[in-house]
Amino acid sequence: MRVPYEWIKELVEISATPDEVSERLTMIGLEVEGTESVQNEIVFEVNVTPNRPDCLSIIGIARELAAAFQTHLKMPPHEIEEPQPQSEYSVDIADAELCNRYAGRVITGVTIAESPAWIKKRLEQCGIRSINNVVDITNYMLLEFGHPLHAFDADTLLGNKVIIGAPNTLRGPHLRPKFKTLDGIEREIPEDSLLIWDAVMPVAVAGIMGGSATEVTGATKNIFLESAYFAPASIRKTSKKLGLASESSYRFERGTDIEFLEKALDRAALLMRDIAGGTIHQIIDVYPVKYIPEPVEVNYAKINTLLGTALTDAAIDEILRRLGIPLSKSGDAVTVSPPAHRRDIRNNWDVAEEVARIFGYNNIPTTVPRTPLSSGRLDHKAIKLKKIREAMRKSGFNEVINFSFMGGASLDLLSIQDNDRRRKQVVISNPLSQDSCMLRTTLLTALIANMQYNLDRGMKHIRFFEIARVFEEKTAALPAEELRLGGILFAEKTPSLWKEEAQGFYVMKGALESLLEELRLSGYSFTPSSEPFLHPGQSADITVKESCIGHIGVLAPAIVEKLDLKKMKPEIVVFELNLDFLLAHTPDTILYRSIPKFPPVERDIALVVDEKIPAARVQEIIHSFPSELIAGISLFDFFRGKSIPAGKKSLAFNIIYRSNERTLRDEEIETLHASLVEYLIEKTGGELRK
Repeated sequence: MRVPYEWIKELVEISATPDEVSERLTMIGLEVEGTESVQNEIVFEVNVTPNRPDCLSIIGIARELAAAFQTHLKMPPHEIEEPQPQSEYSVDIADAELCNRYAGRVITGVTIAESPAWIKKRLEQCGIRSINNVVDITNYMLLEFGHPLHAFDADTLLGNKVIIGAPNTLRGPHLRPKFKTLDGIEREIPEDSLLIWDAVMPVAVAGIMGGSATEVTGATKNIFLESAYFAPASIRKTSKKLGLASESSYRFERGTDIEFLEKALDRAALLMRDIAGGTIHQIIDVYPVKYIPEPVEVNYAKINTLLGTALTDAAIDEILRRLGIPLSKSGDAVTVSPPAHRRDIRNNWDVAEEVARIFGYNNIPTTVPRTPLSSGRLDHKAIKLKKIREAMRKSGFNEVINFSFMGGASLDLLSIQDNDRRRKQVVISNPLSQDSCMLRTTLLTALIANMQYNLDRGMKHIRFFEIARVFEEKTAALPAEELRLGGILFAEKTPSLWKEEAQGFYVMKGALESLLEELRLSGYSFTPSSEPFLHPGQSADITVKESCIGHIGVLAPAIVEKLDLKKMKPEIVVFELNLDFLLAHTPDTILYRSIPKFPPVERDIALVVDEKIPAARVQEIIHSFPSELIAGISLFDFFRGKSIPAGKKSLAFNIIYRSNERTLRDEEIETLHASLVEYLIEKTGGELRK
């Protein structure tokens, strides 16, 4: 917005130089982007933010400077004191929601001519060309008071009536009237756009542009002068639909002062009487939707806390009064009633900002932020979650993020029984769709959907994991929440001449074991699982401290068939873990142990046992052997075939023996190892494989 320096000085008594005024405006939030000399006078180019439409006027800028320089604002003459004859015109607002107030005055007996030099100069300084004295006065008021006015040739208004409403309100739906605007273009008006009508037809697009049929010309003798408040959203919508913008629409769509419009109307009427002659008639004012301030209660201490200042209550009150903001005090709080031109003040932060602007940001002391020192306690949960993500990425998995919703039929895919706890779903009251009508109780349905999405786009090797919460309906007010880690692996079984890949189950199991080792969790085991959606022979429950924390396994053939993937001969492995339990049982500290000084001794055991005995159980038996020299146990071979009796299987373990005090001798290890073999045979009922 262009603001002439001399015009400002007429409204505010200041002795500051243009540079000082420019700096002060910038410091109170009205950035001066530049200055230039127009007709030997300084003109500021002020950048006004969208939330401050009150500053899109000379009076608005002057009001801010008066508060900043602690002086008074001088209002231009705007009160009409002489008697005024009654007008024959009437105003009717048909759409009060779109037009909250409409006022007008008739000025009869005007003479259309050129404007005085001082008006033409001011308009040209602000980038507006002169047209004639009446139109120039409406533009002058747009700049000075910030309220757009429109002058109609009163004699062209049929029926001496002004009606404000949209076509669908006044003439019924599906009516799109056409009329020619002041720019000479005939426009088809949207049915929901607000128009100004006379008794017969539309005469202006409200708040945007008048019509050519009622424009002021050299033959005009009588003026109907309009001053109104239109709903900003309506003006913006119509402006965008028509592709038509003006100085008026720019202000109306940001919000004008509904209380101030009467002063703007009277000021313009006085100028027309003084410059163009004529008689001013009584005001016609229809005000169906009154402005009601929305009070904001603010604590004085809160303002100082937000700003880092130590202002007294009286100093804060004084700043608000200088800005023209009414207030009332109550103890340690102040209730602010934002005036009609400051609808942007809605909460205590807005009030604090007003105080800071006028007090001066440069006057607020610079202080070092008070940051509490760490107590030395680390957020172990966050550290562990970071380790989990890193461990999964090291194993080749990519993290996905899904919405916490699922459909009513999602669990049917996994053949989850009705009595399963995962059927206790929380139903959403206002779902976006039936596919998102419940909070999910498992991560697997979303991971399977992620897999299908990528398969449809040609991806054949998929490894995803997700960390998220699942929800279970409880009798309490809020559902139960549980943090889970879920994963899925997909690989198409294709023959390869140059490599032999491990089965997907063992790849996934190895990734989980690496994860558990990363978390330094011991005492876990894998036992056969009975999950309905997992393959009976290629699945396992994961147990920690005798509690099942999750499961891992290949998707059952019936599930793969439901997914219509059977032709691809896929290998789909999934897992899901209870992270809340897992994180609670992982150690927070690292215990240091020195590197062993003495060499280990390794021995192998190949044992044929009953097929029903899991390998984890055999490992537990080895761990229970009464010897401190067993340092490590690992399963390295599993075999079932012709050389093994039916119902049996061969498990081969590698045993590491080590002492922290001495070097072990072969004779000692042979005796110990033989005792371990006898112990295993006795406990398992198995035999050594020959």
